[in-house]
Amino acid sequence: MKHNFNAGPCVLPKQAIEATIEAIRDFDNTGIGLLEISHRTPGWERVMAETEQLWRDLLNIPDEYAVLFLGGGASTQFFTVAANLLGKKAAYLETGAWAKKAVKEAKLYGEVEVVASSADKNYSYIPKGYKIPTDADYFHFTANNTIYGTEIKTDMDCPINLVADMSSDIMSRPVDVKKYALIYGGAQKNVGPAGVTFVIVRKDVLGKVERAIPTMVDYRTHIGKEPKNNSMFNTPPVFAIFVMHETLKWLKSIGGVAAMNKINNQKADLLYGEIERNKMFVGTAAKEDRSIMNVCFVMADQYKDKEADFMEFAKKAGMVGIKGHRSVGGFRASLYNACPLESVQALVDCMREFEKLNA
Repeated sequence: MKHNFNAGPCVLPKQAIEATIEAIRDFDNTGIGLLEISHRTPGWERVMAETEQLWRDLLNIPDEYAVLFLGGGASTQFFTVAANLLGKKAAYLETGAWAKKAVKEAKLYGEVEVVASSADKNYSYIPKGYKIPTDADYFHFTANNTIYGTEIKTDMDCPINLVADMSSDIMSRPVDVKKYALIYGGAQKNVGPAGVTFVIVRKDVLGKVERAIPTMVDYRTHIGKEPKNNSMFNTPPVFAIFVMHETLKWLKSIGGVAAMNKINNQKADLLYGEIERNKMFVGTAAKEDRSIMNVCFVMADQYKDKEADFMEFAKKAGMVGIKGHRSVGGFRASLYNACPLESVQALVDCMREFEKLNA
């Protein structure tokens, strides 16, 4: 049996995969497959409306927010956010590689103040005690740092418009959407495959900048006059949205985001507990900031020479995708929503067995 710990694209619910396979053969009993269907058919309009409603139901998204499904990945949102919201100045928290890239793109549109950075310790912690400038148009942070295994797990009170990249932890915990002006992210961690990006934006923050915005970059372009036309200005990424639709149906069926959060904490506690117990491994992230989505760890100093051996041992035991990012090294197990507790237990058992044989 294979246990998928890939950081993204990553493990998906089996129900979503099976439903998608069937839809590729025959979508909505039309006799035409999902990959061939016109996005203007009633069946597809229904899927779009249901997918948006699932987002609203699962995260309690108020009516004053638009929910959009766009192309381009979160990397495209780095400049799209700034194009729409940055008038004169924006504030950013730099907690990892993706936050740093977001800063770079925002600088194309105006002044950017980095209020704090954890680069001094290779992004192994979340900065504390920083001050958010009230003269900025918005404050941006990356909620979960996939590469480094740190996470901001609470919804902060912010004196200005709050913007969050939640690519790798959306739907893993309840979120108070009302505290945010905008939330965005790539789908390929918790809510679907690569190919679609979600944007949750409070409509009253749009249209305030003086610059001309290219049509496709302007969020207002993608907000329809009626809900069925949202995200339909051009052909949407139908395949990725359908998988998202089925993934969110699965999430709702198991009790929603609150129930998922309990499972996610159980998975993370199990693996972090073994890292702390096992003399051969050491966690890399500050304990108070550890991500429940991406668990990063390395060999203890006296066992550094065993790293390749453990990688091979784990691979033979069915572990897939646990090689750490080159920025950190060692190992990374991504415990996204669809990763089952049984897989985490299998990894823990593998670590215990390796310790018995080598410590």
